[in-house]
Amino acid sequence: MDNSTNSTNSSSSNSTYENWQAQQPPKSFWTNLTLPILYLTILIGSLYTFSTLYRKRQVNKAAKLESWFPPHQARDVYLSLLHLDPSEASEGADGEKKLSKVPDSVLKAALMRRALEDIQRIMQLRTSKPALQNLLQRGSVGDELWQRLLRAEKEMEEEVKDVVNEANAFAPNWGQTIFQSANEMHQNDLLRKSIADIQEKLAADKTWWEGRRAGMQAELLQDLDTDGKASETGQKKTGGSDDDAVLVESGGPAQDQGGAGAKKNTKGKKGGGA
Repeated sequence: MDNSTNSTNSSSSNSTYENWQAQQPPKSFWTNLTLPILYLTILIGSLYTFSTLYRKRQVNKAAKLESWFPPHQARDVYLSLLHLDPSEASEGADGEKKLSKVPDSVLKAALMRRALEDIQRIMQLRTSKPALQNLLQRGSVGDELWQRLLRAEKEMEEEVKDVVNEANAFAPNWGQTIFQSANEMHQNDLLRKSIADIQEKLAADKTWWEGRRAGMQAELLQDLDTDGKASETGQKKTGGSDDDAVLVESGGPAQDQGGAGAKKNTKGKKGGGA
């Protein structure tokens, strides 16, 4: 009796759950994708926020770094001449304007001077980068100095592009040759500096060489005097020995006297025998 009652209750509960499940409407496709889409949105937003904040920190850090080069005076002069407004010129006592439009020749000369300064900075970067890279690999310098060098390279790339565009604005295809001319001017400046250094050292080298030559002459004369005295002494000694040799060979006075006495003794013996 109890078993039948329990089975009846379980069957009724199962049928009730099935009826409730059947009454619920089925979930749509977009409802099932809501949770994955929300997860991806949160993940992408977090990554974007992190990358944005990281880039801002890197930019702020790079902006706080000290510049590799001093201020570009040639560029500042060129931009000042280029943006000079003749309408703002003041009038003099005679009613004429003191300033007028800057001639193109002056602007071209200023641009060439700017390109020359860029060439000098590019050469400095090329010579400094390998040495700094070796020091960075050894751990002798920090990463901050390397970042300064990389930022200077990027600034020089933008500067070169700007100079080329300005040169092409003055004359077509001038941007292709302006840096070649600036390089020739740079080499000419280096040659002039080397010649000037040689000329500055010329007086000191000449003084040193004159002193050295005077010392060498004094040493030579001293050696000649020593050799002359030694030769005179040798000649005196050689002359005395030669005279003695001549006297010995010729017999000399003593030998002559001995020979005469020997002859007298011989004659006396002969007379006694007689």
